[in-house]
Amino acid sequence: MRDLLLGRMPTELDFSFSGSMDDFLAAHPDAVCVGKSVNVCLWHGRECMPLRGGTLASDLAARDLTINALALDSAGRLHMHPKAVDDLRNKMMRPASPTAFADDPTRIFRLARFASRWPDWRIAREAFEQMRATPKTLLAAIPAERVAKEMLKALALPRPARFFRVLAQGDCLSPWFEEHERARYIPAGPVKWHANSVLGHSLRLMDELAGDAMAVWMALCHDLGKIGTDPALLPHHYGHEVRGVPLALTLAKRLRLPAVYARAGALAAEEHMKAGMFATLRTGTRRDLLWRVNQLGLSRPFWKLADADSNSPVSSMAYPGLKAINAVRLPEEWHNRGEESARKLREMQCMALAALSRKRAA
Repeated sequence: MRDLLLGRMPTELDFSFSGSMDDFLAAHPDAVCVGKSVNVCLWHGRECMPLRGGTLASDLAARDLTINALALDSAGRLHMHPKAVDDLRNKMMRPASPTAFADDPTRIFRLARFASRWPDWRIAREAFEQMRATPKTLLAAIPAERVAKEMLKALALPRPARFFRVLAQGDCLSPWFEEHERARYIPAGPVKWHANSVLGHSLRLMDELAGDAMAVWMALCHDLGKIGTDPALLPHHYGHEVRGVPLALTLAKRLRLPAVYARAGALAAEEHMKAGMFATLRTGTRRDLLWRVNQLGLSRPFWKLADADSNSPVSSMAYPGLKAINAVRLPEEWHNRGEESARKLREMQCMALAALSRKRAA
């Protein structure tokens, strides 16, 4: 109903019924129960659930946000939370009850995802109050898959960084994003290059890269190593690339993300500095970087990140270089010779890159 009232086509419809599950199954013998943790029946392609509390009024009061506390009954009458219409009109996200987040802490991450979807919407003060009052033990008890689901959706939205800004403002980055909680208080680097914190820098890049969810994820991970810098060395972060690899892998594992996210996060952490200096790298180092990134299938998001992080078009050099090394063909007499074949191919690819550099300089 929310999307309809906002003049948008709904992407999904939720159906609820009064009475018990047994009553519903008796009235609809072709329905199938599919829920495990919650009561859900699948009937003619529709997901149907019993009303929480047994009545429509109690069900609406138990929703997450006022703007989602809307329902149309079988007679076509609209039922709603008392503040629903005003909050829709004013673009305000507000908890539907004083215990909305305590009842289901996953709603905190859902709220953050909505914030990324609607960057011009405001969040009510009581939402942040409820977030700050939520015990870390309740947040930690949320299944990792549910947190990851909300985050992955947010990464693909117009303002992905707002997901993390909302969590930070509500003191809910920990325990799921504990590295980024620490990153809030560490300078990203010397003021000449960075005027904000490690987290602030990463979030800025994330919004710059909006539209490419994998590039956004890599931006989130690329500077994680800076949280391990010896405070005596700040604001410098020597060697943070190597320190960031295990942190990116740990984050992906904690969220139980697909393996590609672990590889992408680790790659971003380890190689982003090298990518930013692409023009000054030795030919062999350039070849190895291009080759590794391409072999992982991450060229597009990685070089987008490199452009944004270095504030220079390094991809304009990387892509021609990648094209040059991919065009190299190993002579037949060098086939099937194991490591010798690999060394010969690398040598020929380095020669192709060197020729490209000479052509550029001419």
